Amino acid sequence: MVASAAIGGTLQYGYNLAIMNAPTTFIQTFINETFLERWDIQLEDYQVTLVWTIIVSIFSLGGFTGAFIAGPMTIRFGRKNCLLLNNIFLMSGAFLAVTSRAAGSFEMIIISRVLVGINAGISMNVQPMYFGESAPKHLRGAISLSSAVFTAFGVVLGQVVGLREILGSESCWHYLLASNAIPGFIQLLTLPWFPESPRYLLIDREDKEACLDALRRLHGCEGQSSELDEILAEQAQIKGMPHSRPWDLIRDQAVRWQLFSVIVVSSAMQLCGNDSIYFYASYVFKEAGISADKVQYVTIGTGSCEFTACIMCNLLIERKGRRFMLMGGFILMTVWAIVFTIALSFEQSISWMPYLRMTCIFTYILSFGMGPAGVTGVLPTEIFNQSARPAAYTIAGSMMWINLSYGLKDYCFVPFATVCLLSAVYVGMFLPETKGKSLSAITAEFHKLNFKGLDPSHSPECQAMYQPGEVCHSTAL
Repeated sequence: MVASAAIGGTLQYGYNLAIMNAPTTFIQTFINETFLERWDIQLEDYQVTLVWTIIVSIFSLGGFTGAFIAGPMTIRFGRKNCLLLNNIFLMSGAFLAVTSRAAGSFEMIIISRVLVGINAGISMNVQPMYFGESAPKHLRGAISLSSAVFTAFGVVLGQVVGLREILGSESCWHYLLASNAIPGFIQLLTLPWFPESPRYLLIDREDKEACLDALRRLHGCEGQSSELDEILAEQAQIKGMPHSRPWDLIRDQAVRWQLFSVIVVSSAMQLCGNDSIYFYASYVFKEAGISADKVQYVTIGTGSCEFTACIMCNLLIERKGRRFMLMGGFILMTVWAIVFTIALSFEQSISWMPYLRMTCIFTYILSFGMGPAGVTGVLPTEIFNQSARPAAYTIAGSMMWINLSYGLKDYCFVPFATVCLLSAVYVGMFLPETKGKSLSAITAEFHKLNFKGLDPSHSPECQAMYQPGEVCHSTAL
C-alpha cells in the first residue's frame, strides 16, 4: 500500500522538481523560437530567462493551490480516492507537456506545470495523512516517514532520467516533462486494490464493517483489537463535532500550540536553505574542479544523499523519537551552514576551501534528510484529531510552498543557520515527544501549554476527552 500510494504521490514532488534542470537550455531555445515564429520578435536573454523563471516557479503556485484544496477533497472523497482523483491533474499536465512542442506553445508548458504543481500539493498533504491513519501505532512514524523517502527517491529518479543519455537531450525534452505520467499510471492500476484509511471509514463514514476489514488486511488479527479501541475512543472524543476549517483552528485555543508547532516546523523545512543548496551545488562542483560535462553526474549524488538520509531516519525514528530527530537535524544544519559561510569567506585565500564547501553540501543535505524532511509530515497526523486533521494539513501544506530568497554574497547562509537554530530551540522547548503515544496522551500534554494558568476543564475538547462513561461504552462496542 505504501509503495502504491507513494509512487504516484510524494514521488511526483521530487521528480517534477528534478526533471526541470536538464532541459533548461532546450526549453529556453524553444521559447525564443516560438516568439520569433509567432510574432517575429527576437527576445533578449533576460526576457527568455523571465519566461523560463515563470515556467519553473509557477509549479510552487500550483502546489500552494493543491495544499488548500487537499483538505476538502479528503473529507468529501476519502484519503485513497483523493489520491486516485489527483491523477486527473497529473495526466492533464503530462498531455499538455508532451504536445506543447508540436503545438509550438510554451503557454502549454506553463499550464502543465500549474497542474503538476496542484498534483504535488495534494499528494504532499493527503499521502502522509493516509499513511498515518492506516499504520499501527508502533510503526506510525516509520510508515508516515516513507513519504519523505519517496520524495527523495523522486529527486534521484528525476536526475537520472534527465541525463543526456536518457531523456535530457534536445530531441526528448518534451517526453521528459511528460514522463511523470508513468508513476501515475502505476498508481491507478494498483492503489484501488488496497483499503481506505480505517479511521476515515469508522469516524467519517461510520462504516464499522469496512473499518474492521481494512484493519484486518493492514494490521493482521493480532493488532486489530487494540487499534480499533483507539479509533473508537477518538470517535467518542469528537462525537458531534463538525470538521474544522483552517480559520476554525486559528481561533480554537484548544489546538493553539499544536497549530503553532506545525506552522513553525513546516515553515522551517522550506526556509532552512536545503533548496538553495541544490541550486548552488553545480557552481560549487565547478569551483572544485569538476568539468561542466561531468557536473550532471555528480549532482545525482546530492539526491542520493537525501534519499539515504531519509532511509536512515526511517530506521531511527521509532527508536529515537520525533523530537530527537528534528532537533538533531536542525542543529547539524546550523553547524554546516556556519562552516559553509566560513568556507565562502576564505575561498580566495585558502586553496582547499572549494572542497570544504563541496563537503558541506552533502553533509547539509544529509542532516536535512535525517531530520526535517522525514519528521515534518508525521506531526499533523499525530497531534490533531480526525475532525481537525484535514484543516491542519491544509495549513501545514501551504507553509511548505513558501521559500526564502535574497542576496548576501558570502553570508547568504547566515539566515538559514538562524532559522535552523531557532527551530531546534522551539522543538526542544515546546514540542512534546509523540512516539508510541495515543492521541489522548499527546492532547493532554499540549493542553498544559494551551491552557497554562487556566482550568483546562473549561475547554470543550477536554470535556469531550474526559467522559469515561462514553469512551468505555464506545470501546465496549
